[in-house]
Amino acid sequence: MPMPPHHRRASRATVAALGAAGLIGLAAAPAAFADETAPELVIGGVKPFVGVKPGSTFDVPAVVSNKGTGAAGKVWVTYAVTRGLDLAEVPSNCWTQRVRSYDEMPERLTAVCGFDQPVEPGVAYTTDRPFRVTALDRAFQEELRLRVGADEPGADDNGSEPVTGSAPALKLVERQTGGVGSTQVVDVPVTAVNTADYQVTGASLKGHVGDTVPMKVEFHNAGPAWVMPRPGDKPVSVVITPPAGTSVVKTAAFCRAEGQAYHCGMRAPALNEDGKETYTFQLKIDKRVAHAKGSVALSTEARPFDPDKTNDKAAITLDVTGGGSTGSTGGSSEGSSGGSTGGSGGSSGGSGGSSGGSTGGSGGSIGGSSSTGGSLAATGSSALPVTGVAAAAVVTGAGMLFVVRRRRGQHPN
Repeated sequence: MPMPPHHRRASRATVAALGAAGLIGLAAAPAAFADETAPELVIGGVKPFVGVKPGSTFDVPAVVSNKGTGAAGKVWVTYAVTRGLDLAEVPSNCWTQRVRSYDEMPERLTAVCGFDQPVEPGVAYTTDRPFRVTALDRAFQEELRLRVGADEPGADDNGSEPVTGSAPALKLVERQTGGVGSTQVVDVPVTAVNTADYQVTGASLKGHVGDTVPMKVEFHNAGPAWVMPRPGDKPVSVVITPPAGTSVVKTAAFCRAEGQAYHCGMRAPALNEDGKETYTFQLKIDKRVAHAKGSVALSTEARPFDPDKTNDKAAITLDVTGGGSTGSTGGSSEGSSGGSTGGSGGSSGGSGGSSGGSTGGSGGSIGGSSSTGGSLAATGSSALPVTGVAAAAVVTGAGMLFVVRRRRGQHPN
């Protein structure tokens, strides 16, 4: 999902020092005390990048300008990229930090560059050479965020230790025409030419009538691209139909019953390249049904990035040994424990996330619904525990709604 706006967290000491009286005093301060010569920095000049090839490098020609009435003595420009992108070089006047995914924010790599030179009102500036970004082999639907400010952004407390660059320093030079922005933060889509192969794996079950057996099926993104859903994208879901003659005793996480089938979402890291999600049900074998067979299949929304449809569906077979009645080959019925599972839908990210998941993907859950709540809400009788720094969410096709997320402050990047 795109990187949402984020703001620096005020320290507890600062808030305590202000107190109620201080806040009232600030609110009552007359407008005459406002700084009428303050700079107003904006950034722009960057258009969406389309048709980028994995492994290639492209230039980011950002334009900084000052719409205020006073000069800025020093400016800071932040470049933040999602996990399918990397920085071709890091100038010596920049420091970088890799920030893990949390809340709805995807994993990202940031470079904060300081320019120790004045930016005058009404003048547009660009860097003396373009900032360069590389598309990795997993690149697909990426995002580049640019931010400008007169104060240095602090390091994110959910990120790695900042590292200073070693390439020659960037400088700002006056730009004669065009490209002037209007906001302090701008998000630029980057679309690479790539594919991802979504697959499902079925199961072979065996047992006597009356037995309760586990049923494990799997979703897998075989890559090479990871997929970060964008606003308006319908999330993929996995549709699981248990074999006839069985009833569901325990439902897998992120799944809800719809008729004879279960519609299941996934955590955002499952959409990373080589990401996986396993769904484990407990089934009771109620009776023997001749040739009983279930299935696991991907939902049918359009996925033009996934041209191989041969692995979008797999069988779930059941071999019943011993006695028991033989009935029709109709769908399964919900058992007494499974009847209360399912709950209402919620929504993501990630990829996305990750995370708290594998390979630094974005946190959250794609598709499905939840009934039990928790840091990562799960359906049925299973609830994913709170682990690491990621808080997961669940996405429905109708849009994004964060069921539960951990509140973590973040410094501007």
